[in-house]
Amino acid sequence: MTTQAAEHPSRDGLPSVFRFATELVAWIATPWWLAHTSWVLAVLSLVVLVGLPTVFATPGDKAQVIVAVPGWGTVLLVLMEIAAAVVSAWALWPVWAAVCVTVLAAVTLVTEGPRRRRLLRAR
Repeated sequence: MTTQAAEHPSRDGLPSVFRFATELVAWIATPWWLAHTSWVLAVLSLVVLVGLPTVFATPGDKAQVIVAVPGWGTVLLVLMEIAAAVVSAWALWPVWAAVCVTVLAAVTLVTEGPRRRRLLRAR
């Protein structure tokens, strides 16, 4: 009997928890921050942050791939999510919260290392 993590490498335990937490911050903070400027930008940020990673994926990294992209494409999408979380947190929240998000992003970058290397080898 195989586990889901073995079947789908993107579900790799603790690293995926940190990645999801960082994505969640990006999904909440970015539209919230951009809503102060324009509700259209807020909606567009959700389309980009949630929609692109849903549609574009590297075969073998997700259970279902709608549009296949090379590994570097998935790596760029993850880096975009991490950057959005950090930038939005610093623009929107108090320093203590932004520092927490920055630490979470740093931990995510470190724990994503093996997945990132695997994805960069994928074609």
